[in-house]
Amino acid sequence: MPAFLRFVSIMALAGVCVAGSALADQKPTLLGVSRDWSAYQTTTGDGKVCYALSKPRSTEPRKVSRDPIYLLVSDWPDRKADAELEVVPGYPYKDGEPVLAQVGSDKVEFFTRNDGNSGSAWVKDPGDEAKLVAAMRRGSTITISGVSQRGTHTRDTYSLGGISAMLDKIHSACSK
Repeated sequence: MPAFLRFVSIMALAGVCVAGSALADQKPTLLGVSRDWSAYQTTTGDGKVCYALSKPRSTEPRKVSRDPIYLLVSDWPDRKADAELEVVPGYPYKDGEPVLAQVGSDKVEFFTRNDGNSGSAWVKDPGDEAKLVAAMRRGSTITISGVSQRGTHTRDTYSLGGISAMLDKIHSACSK
């Protein structure tokens, strides 16, 4: 799916109003909330999807204007995707610059895609996805670092409080 369409669907999933999007009319079902994470289920053109999402607890630099910022973990049963991580940074990424996620001493690189004023990032090596999710279950925070098209280095820190319970919710709701 093109990055912009994926971004639009994620924003619709997250409950953010996206003008002109058919997905904005679809209301996700809240599966639960645990501390800093929420879990939802909905249906898109790609079938049923369940996802957990959180907003960062802190962002650096603080005074930079950005669209909404999210970290998502999604299960897409029809696509056979379990615990797929996605970063929505609130800006387009600088081409060629990696995005890094760190939980404790575990570091994982993400690849980026931009479409217009929207950016997204996904785990570069699919083998690292399960490793990172396991680290997230054990950890207390995850930090996502990236570079905007304007050259601004950003660092977003998310609490992992509640992630395990919400992952269990989405896995249960989207199991076949």
